[in-house]
Amino acid sequence: MPDTHRPFTLSDFDFALPEALIAQHPAPERSASRLLDGRGAQPVDRIFRALPELLAPGDLLVFNDTRVVRARIFGEKASGGKLELLIERVLDGGQVVAHMKVSKKPQPGAVLHLAGGRARGGFDALLLGRWPNADGPLFRLALQPPAGESPWELMERHGHLPLPPYIARQQSGGNDPDATEDAERYQTVFADKPGAVAAPTAALHFDAGVLAALAARGIERASVTLHVGAGTFQPVKTENLAEHRMHSEWYDIPPATLAALERCRQRGGRVVAVGTTTVRTLESWAQSGRATGDTSIFITPGFAFQVVDLLVTNFHLPRSTLMMLVSALSGYEHVMALYRHAVAEGYRFFSYGDAMLLQRQDLLLKK
Repeated sequence: MPDTHRPFTLSDFDFALPEALIAQHPAPERSASRLLDGRGAQPVDRIFRALPELLAPGDLLVFNDTRVVRARIFGEKASGGKLELLIERVLDGGQVVAHMKVSKKPQPGAVLHLAGGRARGGFDALLLGRWPNADGPLFRLALQPPAGESPWELMERHGHLPLPPYIARQQSGGNDPDATEDAERYQTVFADKPGAVAAPTAALHFDAGVLAALAARGIERASVTLHVGAGTFQPVKTENLAEHRMHSEWYDIPPATLAALERCRQRGGRVVAVGTTTVRTLESWAQSGRATGDTSIFITPGFAFQVVDLLVTNFHLPRSTLMMLVSALSGYEHVMALYRHAVAEGYRFFSYGDAMLLQRQDLLLKK
C-alpha cells in the first residue's frame, strides 16, 4: 500500500548518519561513484557509469544547467568588524541580494568594505535595506566597484566558491589548498548559466563517457535552469510540515526542453530528472503553467507528480525538505529502507557523495 496518506512530521525524516560517511572530497573519477539502484523492492549496488544501461531508449534525461558562482565574499564594516556575504541573486543596476554573517548587523546606509575595500584593491557596497521586504531575511546592497565592473565580474575576481556547510574547509578568506579541485569538481560538466550558490549535485557524477553512452543508447537529453539558493541548506524547524515556508528560487524551462518533454510523452518514454532541483522545476511548471519564474514549491508525501517518472539524486541530510521530496516520489518506507542500506554499506553522503536511482512510487508498486 502507498504510504502517502498518513500524516508525516519532521521527526519521520530523521536518521542516524555516522560523520565519517559525509564526503569531504569527490570520487577520483566522476562516474566512479557508487549508484544505489532503488527502482525495485530490493536495493542493488552498482557503479554510476552503469546508469545508461538502466534506462531505456526513448527516455529523456533532464539536467539543471545552472553554474555555481563565486558568491562567498569576505569583508568588514567601517568599524573593522569582520563579515561574510553570500550573494544569492543579482538584480538590475549593480544591486545584489545576499545573506550576511556578522556579529552585529549594520544599518541601512552603511558602507561595507569587501575583499579589502576599494582602498586595497577590492570594492565597497552600500547597504540599502532588507529583502524581499523590510523584515526579509536577506540584505539588498548596491555594489560600488572601482572600475565599473558588473557583480558577476566582482564575484569572479574576489569571491570564493560557496561550498556547503558540512564540507569542513573554506572557513575563512585565506588560502585553501583544495580550491583548485573544488573549482573543477563542484561544477557539472555542462554548467552554463551562472547564478547558483550550490551545485545541482546529482549531476556531478556525469562525465563525457556516460553522456556518450546515453546518446548511443538512444536516450535524449534536455536542460532546465534553476539557480540553487542557500535556502537549500535551510533546516526545517517546525515539527508540523505545513508550517514550514520554503525558500524561493528562480527557474527557466526553454522552449526546446518543452518540445523534448512533449516528444518523450508522445513516444511513451520516461522523464528522468537529474537532481531534486530539476524535479522542483518541472513540477512547478506543471502546477503553474509558467515556463519561467520563481518557485517555492514544497514537495512532501502525498504530492501528485505530473512530469517526473525517475530521479537520479544524491543522499540528503536528515530532516531536510529533500528527504521529504524523495519520499514523496518513491515512497517513505522504501526510501528509509534504502537509506538504512546505504549507511550499512558505507555509501558516501551529501554533495560530494554517491548517487541513487529512484522511480515514482506507482511505477515501483507495479513491479
